[in-house]
Amino acid sequence: QVQLVESGGGLVQAGGSLRLSCAASGSIFSIRAMGWYRQAPGKQRELVATVPTGGNTNYADSVKGRFTISRDNAKNTVDLQMNSLKPEDTAVYYCMGDLRTQFSIYFKTYWGQGTQVTVSS
Repeated sequence: QVQLVESGGGLVQAGGSLRLSCAASGSIFSIRAMGWYRQAPGKQRELVATVPTGGNTNYADSVKGRFTISRDNAKNTVDLQMNSLKPEDTAVYYCMGDLRTQFSIYFKTYWGQGTQVTVSS
């Protein structure tokens, strides 16, 4: 079993900052990538930022220069520092882990339960 647990969402005024954290735990054998996605009401889930193991970070154009993703491979955690927040950043943010468990030879995408981020104007 694998769990991804997020924390750090909340309500903030436009221009403010929030930091999201996610910890992956369970029978993890290997992690290929971790990242963050978001889903606003009435919209599809979209990529925010990802960081593959040993690779370069990837950001959505809409958050470049404002958001920073960081990962601790030893602790299986990934954080998202969000600055200069805008009302259009309002969404449920989901942590993502592309990983392999001890019981499978295949990689699979796992998701956290989501954390609400609301930016008021």
